[in-house]
Amino acid sequence: MDAAFTAEQEEIRRTLREILGKRCGPDEVKAAVRTDAGYDPELWQQLARQLGLPGIAVAEEYGGVGCAPADLVLACEETGRALLPSPLLATAVLAAPLVTALGSPAQRSALLPGFAAGTLTAALAVPGAALSTALGLTGENTAGEWAGGGRAGGVQARRPEGEEGWRLYGEADQVLDGHSAGVLLVAAHTGGFARSRVLLFLVRPDAPGLVRSRQTALDETRPQARVQLRDTPAELLCEAAGEAGGEDADIAEALAATGRGAAAVLAAEAVGAAAQALARTVDYVRQREQFGRAVGSFQAVKHRLADLYVRVQAARSAAYYAAWDPQQGGLALAQALEALRVTAGEAIQLHGGIGFTWEHDAHLYFKRAAADELLFGPVHRLRAHAADRAGLFTPRDTAPGRAPHDERVAV
Repeated sequence: MDAAFTAEQEEIRRTLREILGKRCGPDEVKAAVRTDAGYDPELWQQLARQLGLPGIAVAEEYGGVGCAPADLVLACEETGRALLPSPLLATAVLAAPLVTALGSPAQRSALLPGFAAGTLTAALAVPGAALSTALGLTGENTAGEWAGGGRAGGVQARRPEGEEGWRLYGEADQVLDGHSAGVLLVAAHTGGFARSRVLLFLVRPDAPGLVRSRQTALDETRPQARVQLRDTPAELLCEAAGEAGGEDADIAEALAATGRGAAAVLAAEAVGAAAQALARTVDYVRQREQFGRAVGSFQAVKHRLADLYVRVQAARSAAYYAAWDPQQGGLALAQALEALRVTAGEAIQLHGGIGFTWEHDAHLYFKRAAADELLFGPVHRLRAHAADRAGLFTPRDTAPGRAPHDERVAV
């Protein structure tokens, strides 16, 4: 494994940091999240034109850059550093891989070029607060219980007799960028209780019966919406028989694969945010004086900052490794979210009284830490699921000539 970044990757990082440094300061972030879209459309188009940011991991045949997922992870460390409010996560990290894996050629040709160019955004709508389970991060998603289990609740899909296409009924909460997305990918149950299965559907923003409302979210940089579907027409992803998608597609595996990639991206975002929160705190304690000397000169403060530095660096190493091996995405995400939560909390404390005010920027990092753990965690469930998948808590094989025992591996 070569852990060194290429010259092209370093250029992506440098250019992105330069653009975000000019256009995405704390004041710009606060202004952008309070717009109807929840982000700055001009900045989003600039990132799409100059860097091809939303199309980094989209194949060149669909207008993307065609880079490896590691390039997107590296770029998202910089977007996390700036707490960039944008449709990048919902569109490029969650929706684009699902369309690529499950869509028909016609669907891929219709959607992916728009994603890559930044002219079309998307959102993944999962019923309830089950996004982390649907993506296979905190539990197995094969049973489909996270989507309602075929009973009342969630989103139900049916094919009306004598009509073509599908109809959806139900609602999904906590849909990232669901209020502004140009297309929705909705996970819905069909087949009734006996033959219940989860399928993915495309819903257009102007579809009859679709109601979207932006919700108040803890972290305004990740806008969320409630999506209600009232006998809404939908298109199966994908409708073409014999293609990658359709009713016989392994939806659970496609969602889990998307989840592994998303975990690496989210880990890198958390690392970037934690590193920036730490850097701002170090600058502050160098300048702030108490008892005639800089706060940062006290040994207790130095020790706390040193511990934070080690946490952030360890989380960064884990995120980079997950970019190379997405199977480790869940563990990397757990370590990065924990590092961000601890670093943001310490940043508020070390800033003293001003750190507790809404006017200070420290609360933005703390909200990102708390909200991401609510959406994609919590940390202990990420680790528990990774341990279950690795078999760490299963009984050891009985050695030849030894009696069976119930010894378990400790973590």
